[in-house]
Amino acid sequence: MTTTESGTEDAAALAAFDEAFRRGTTSIEAADSAGWVVSVTPSGGWIPAVIAGHTGIGVSQRAQQFVVDSSDNPFNVIVPGKRPRVTLTPSLALKDGKPFLAFAVQGGDTQDQNLLQFFLNVVEFGMDVQQAVEAANITSYQMRNSFGEHKTEPGRLTLREDTPAWTRRELRAMGYRLDFDDRTSGPINAIFFDWKHGSFWGGSSNHGEDYGIAW
Repeated sequence: MTTTESGTEDAAALAAFDEAFRRGTTSIEAADSAGWVVSVTPSGGWIPAVIAGHTGIGVSQRAQQFVVDSSDNPFNVIVPGKRPRVTLTPSLALKDGKPFLAFAVQGGDTQDQNLLQFFLNVVEFGMDVQQAVEAANITSYQMRNSFGEHKTEPGRLTLREDTPAWTRRELRAMGYRLDFDDRTSGPINAIFFDWKHGSFWGGSSNHGEDYGIAW
């Protein structure tokens, strides 16, 4: 359960906002010795869903991420030929023409921001893949969320409970409203390709039902 610094927020409204903002998904990263690599994030067939004929396949609800009023978001207005902005970010990073990372995360509008933080932990801060998936991250709510009424909470940040006091002080001095949780992203899963030693390194954050399998 998220804890807040202020008791003035309506708990039910905040819980509803967070549920929509962090709505779940599934992700899979896989690689084999022949060099095949995949990163997939299936999502968007939850109830209520339109079923395609008699196939049993639910048609994606991703069109809900469009808006119809350009004052809400001029870049995501539903018009012919446009794709909606989506939360899904299954990712492959290459280095010297070879796979470097396969990585993905679940969790609605936390996905893009938390996955970027994971990536920077590896390429900028020198963490190995398991350290990077376990590292503390920050979730912001500046943008309109992708689901429902597209609400936003500018100035609010969710930090992990072990975020140091000096970081909290600096963020408050900038005017941010902080709340805290023991887990601040969905499950992050990743594969790092160690070409120097001819091995793969797997990482799973333990932020949900995430795990790695090797054989």
